[in-house]
Amino acid sequence: MTARPDRAAARRNGGGTPVEQVGALRRLGVVPRRLVGFEAAGLVSLWLWVRRRRHGVPESATAVPYAGAVASTMVMFLVVSVVELVAVEILLRAVGAPAPLRHAILLIDAYGVLIALAVIAATVTRPHVIGPDGIRIRSAAFLDVRVPRRLVTEVRLVRNYNEQGTIRVDGDVLIVSAIAQTNLVVELTEPLRVVRPLGRVAYVRTIRFFADDPAAALAAATSSGAAVTSSGSG
Repeated sequence: MTARPDRAAARRNGGGTPVEQVGALRRLGVVPRRLVGFEAAGLVSLWLWVRRRRHGVPESATAVPYAGAVASTMVMFLVVSVVELVAVEILLRAVGAPAPLRHAILLIDAYGVLIALAVIAATVTRPHVIGPDGIRIRSAAFLDVRVPRRLVTEVRLVRNYNEQGTIRVDGDVLIVSAIAQTNLVVELTEPLRVVRPLGRVAYVRTIRFFADDPAAALAAATSSGAAVTSSGSG
């Protein structure tokens, strides 16, 4: 009779059963690995960007860009980062900061600029992909969801301008937005397992996402036979 209350009390105190504690530790370990993976994928994206190539777009598929909507915001962030780097260096020199400190701060700021460039490159080189096998929905290096053709019942146009967050799960709906917008919806026949950016798993039956040219994306879905489509708005 006391086992259940004791277990609840243990959870409140940060404990729990040994199995639960091991599971929690494993989840904590997933986050650093995924963060390192994001950085590695971003650096690969920089290399692809320089070579004007894209990641994961076979000849039989159609790339569906989404970088256009967020390009100005990301470039502005990059410019601010560069200005901050220069301003901090000038300030540290003016107050006579020792060279090792200046070099350390400069290195950290330069790495921040590199990461900002990597995110921009990942957004450009990792578009959504629509092909005969299905639909691949991505958000830079942070999310990569493959939707098999057999699960897709409908792709339709929508106009949502008030989405919250770039990547979010609301019930059984996955939302992948750009500057708070989505304009395409994919409906599924059954729940699809989705791994969120920091490793948490969700099961979704609807996906809302953004494309720079949603009409072209819908046409690609129709011509590739990737889905049963409808152009109705939602």
